[in-house]
Amino acid sequence: MLVNKNSKIFLAGHKGMVGSAILKKLKENGYQNIITRNRKQLDLLDQNKTKKFLKINKPKLVIIAAAKVGGIIANMNNKSKFLYENLQIQNNLIHGSYIAGIKNLFLLGSSCIYPKFCKQPMKEEYLLSGSLEESNDAYALAKIAGIKMCEHYSKAYNLNYKSLMPPNLFGPNDNYNLQNSHFYPALIKKIHNAKNRNKKKLILWGSGKPKRELMFVYDFADAVIYFMNVKIKEPFLNIGIGKDYSIKWFAEFIMKQLKVKLKIEYDKSKPDGVFRKCLNIDRAKRYGWKPNNNFDNAFKITYQHFLKKKA
Repeated sequence: MLVNKNSKIFLAGHKGMVGSAILKKLKENGYQNIITRNRKQLDLLDQNKTKKFLKINKPKLVIIAAAKVGGIIANMNNKSKFLYENLQIQNNLIHGSYIAGIKNLFLLGSSCIYPKFCKQPMKEEYLLSGSLEESNDAYALAKIAGIKMCEHYSKAYNLNYKSLMPPNLFGPNDNYNLQNSHFYPALIKKIHNAKNRNKKKLILWGSGKPKRELMFVYDFADAVIYFMNVKIKEPFLNIGIGKDYSIKWFAEFIMKQLKVKLKIEYDKSKPDGVFRKCLNIDRAKRYGWKPNNNFDNAFKITYQHFLKKKA
């Protein structure tokens, strides 16, 4: 791809958790020419406006960090929105980039693209080898369509459109709404509130047994920048830490960090979601990339941002 420090980069979705982390890391790494637009300035659901914007600005690289995202309940309750909005954003940016003559593009996805009962850890070649987890199949289908669109456009039109698949991400600018957030920010908020209110117990959704691979969003942003200057042969890469831990383990880890001991109770009326989804990251490692995995430091940075957001 070879994007130099003066290359024009369009970062779609720079306000979200992932996009804001990539923006921060791009600036830290000396990239000078980053184009961003908020939703008022450019509605990515609007095909004509998106196409026109890409034609006028013609960046060297488009990074698609814009997406409709949420936790398990948000996914279950808004399937039509999750499917439509994610497909529309991707289609407009991928097809619009092709029409504008843009050669390089990154689509950022999620480990939920893999089958519900996928062999672990999940290799890229396991994609489409089984049925999806029902709770977030709409989001997963949109991301799978995006991967395939990038793959087929690259082949048909000699383009360099690649996809990067992270696991669950956490960090600054996360969503802490208990009804529609992902599990980790929900745990941080629940445990923080329990400590402040002198509560004695913590109620976890489901059984606490499902395992999750969790990656600090700044580490993922570093990976995006690393692969901007690598010639990726395959259509997409898994970018994770290659290890997973139970929801219960994460709850106990946060309690230890916040120096609080709560009795864990389980709300079995709430869904567990997929039982395991740990990424095999051998393919990415073969390109010389190494994952970071410092949970303690990542938690401290995340928690400081959480406290700021609350204040």
